[in-house]
Order: sequence, then structure tokens, then C-alpha cells
Amino acid sequence: MALSKEEVEKIALLARLGLSKEEKAIYAKQLSSILEYIEQLKAVDTTGVEMTAQVTGLENVMRDDIVVQIDEDSRKKLLTQAPSTENDLIKTKSVF
Repeated sequence: MALSKEEVEKIALLARLGLSKEEKAIYAKQLSSILEYIEQLKAVDTTGVEMTAQVTGLENVMRDDIVVQIDEDSRKKLLTQAPSTENDLIKTKSVF
């Protein structure tokens, strides 16, 4: 399945890539070969093969989140070590 110049330009636009004419030609060829390979994979008979997300057998190991109460004096000492606090809580920068 060969991609057209317009399809490559649309993909580049969606990926926010500024491509030169030479790069567009290179990516058109590379993306087309990837799509051809996917078509080959579609032809493989997978009946009887279980779906899987990973094959290592590893599982996430989570521990319970346990709140440990401390005395008020220790709590105040810990809060004084924080760079910024608000309403007796440690204030951090936003992550979003």
C-alpha cells in the first residue's frame, strides 16, 4: 500500500513535523513498507492463539497505603523542614 504525497503531508501535519520534500519522499517509502508489513501480518491465522498484553508473567506488586499516626510535636518538626506549607500541609508544585 503506497502512500500518496498528500497522505504523508497529512500525517506530518498531525504529528506536527515540518518535513522537506526529500524527507517526505523518504517517509512515504518507509511508511508504505510498514503498512505492507502490517497487511502481511493480517494474513496470519491466529485462531486458537490467546490474546496477550505481555509474555513475561510479571505482575504489579502493590502494597497497602497505610497511614501512620505520629505525635503533634513530630508533625510540626516535619512541617518546618518542608520548603513550603499551607494549612499544615506540605505545598508542592503542580504536576499538570
